[in-house]
Amino acid sequence: MEQVKRTPLADQAATLLLARIRSGEWTLGSKLPGETTLGPQLGVGRSTVREAIRQLAGQGVLESRQGAGVFVIALDIAEDWDLVLKRVDIVSALEARSAIETEAASLAATRRTPADLRHMRKALQLREQTQESIESHVDADMALHRAIVAASHNELLLELFDGFVPRIRKVMIEMLRLHPVPSEEADQDAHAQIIEAIADRNAQLAARTSRAHLDALKGMFA
Repeated sequence: MEQVKRTPLADQAATLLLARIRSGEWTLGSKLPGETTLGPQLGVGRSTVREAIRQLAGQGVLESRQGAGVFVIALDIAEDWDLVLKRVDIVSALEARSAIETEAASLAATRRTPADLRHMRKALQLREQTQESIESHVDADMALHRAIVAASHNELLLELFDGFVPRIRKVMIEMLRLHPVPSEEADQDAHAQIIEAIADRNAQLAARTSRAHLDALKGMFA
């Protein structure tokens, strides 16, 4: 006879943390509160919080950075994508990003709201300001691109993007370590052009500038 199984506290804590991330309490790239804050909130001790964080880090949702803290690197667990994206190369990753993000930019130009536009512009500003490390810059970049995909108001595209982020993030970090972007100012301007095309509700230009940006990155490795 099957018996009721007691779920370990760390598993319960990890589930609660993931639910809070999914709800938007912490955004992509944001830092989690410390263990002494999270413990009382979750009703568990620091060691349990630590184990819960380890679980979510292993699932590609959180990342512990020495001396800096724990950061959100994905908004959900990338389940079925893992085996595929572990083997992905940089060119393939950029091609897949282009497929998702070009269509999302086009849709965003026709569907974006004033709130979407404010969110995108804020993310663009944060991207420019976040330069202390490759990892933090990639997180800010992914947050900006997620804001664009969210503005498409296509739930499936957003789910695809969120499932894609945990592994594509690693690919993008490796890409920038191998080949830093020649001009960060020009790269920032390329992102600004995408947002302005969306602001102008020019779907064709939004798609074209989005594809051109990713094609330029792909050209570094093709």
